[in-house]
Amino acid sequence: MRACVIHQAEDLRLEEHETPAVTPHGVLVRIRAGGICGSDLHYYFEGRNGDFLVREPFIPGHEVAGEVAETGAEVTRIKAGQRVAIHPGRNCGRCFACREGKGNLCRNVFFMGSASRFPHMQGGFADYVLVDESQCYPVSQNLPFATAAFAEPLAVALHAVERAGPMLGRSVLITGAGPIGLLVLLAARRAGAETICITDILDEPLALARRVGADTAINVGRDGDKLAAEIERAAGFEIAFEVSGNPAGLATCLESVRPGGTVVQVGTLPPGKFPVAGNLVMAKEIDLRGAMRFDREFAHSVACLDRGLIDVSPLLTASVPAAEASSAFSLAKQRDKHSKVQIVF
Repeated sequence: MRACVIHQAEDLRLEEHETPAVTPHGVLVRIRAGGICGSDLHYYFEGRNGDFLVREPFIPGHEVAGEVAETGAEVTRIKAGQRVAIHPGRNCGRCFACREGKGNLCRNVFFMGSASRFPHMQGGFADYVLVDESQCYPVSQNLPFATAAFAEPLAVALHAVERAGPMLGRSVLITGAGPIGLLVLLAARRAGAETICITDILDEPLALARRVGADTAINVGRDGDKLAAEIERAAGFEIAFEVSGNPAGLATCLESVRPGGTVVQVGTLPPGKFPVAGNLVMAKEIDLRGAMRFDREFAHSVACLDRGLIDVSPLLTASVPAAEASSAFSLAKQRDKHSKVQIVF
């Protein structure tokens, strides 16, 4: 089978690997579509994602969907030929986080396409992947693989919105109009947000944000006064999501929420330490919360996509054959032209 393998920064090779042998509880999935995530871009262009360095040949990819090719002898819920979205995580079920129902914080998680451990946890940008039966979520046979592959990033957004608390009737700020920021927008709207303002430093993703339902989309690199006017109009936002992964975005969120407001950190910030306006957190009694991946939200994400409750199709801007995977990464980096880029197998 073919696999997309990162050896070091900007060194991705399409290699022939042996197809995994099916285990008793395993499911062999023929991958059909996989979305390139921000973490994948960091691994490809920088050889690291935050504090996690690529230290061995590494297959990225965790936003994947496909069809079941073969099942193990003990598999009962999944059948060959089914279309499935793949949950990229396998939790241990034994640590304190798992026992408290917070599998996304599992200390022993296996998460596809992550270099947070060594040996690395290989990902899904390959013709076939072997996963546990529990990771397979069947979808309708007429649901496009490209849509099913959005299950993982949409689950991230749904978890972020869940972390923010009650959304009905709230005023919301989102810093960062990349794919996750746009999905947070869609998830917040579905949860009942009354007004949503989104910011970025590029016009093109902001135009897409308007298309998918943002009330206000502001280029803060050019029109910072417009954001100030929105903050004044809302008397401070009730909820802010930092999705850009930029310390300046976090500062904006802390400055923009009203006293008693909530800030959810969704984006991966640069490695190391940096100053945070802690006095704002104290003086305004801001609830500053992290949002790490997702847990039960994955099942809801699949249901939303399968039933057409959230339309992600405007976010998919390019589908590239696996043979041209390096080009796919280059396209995905062009935020002024592309939102979500997928590799197809």
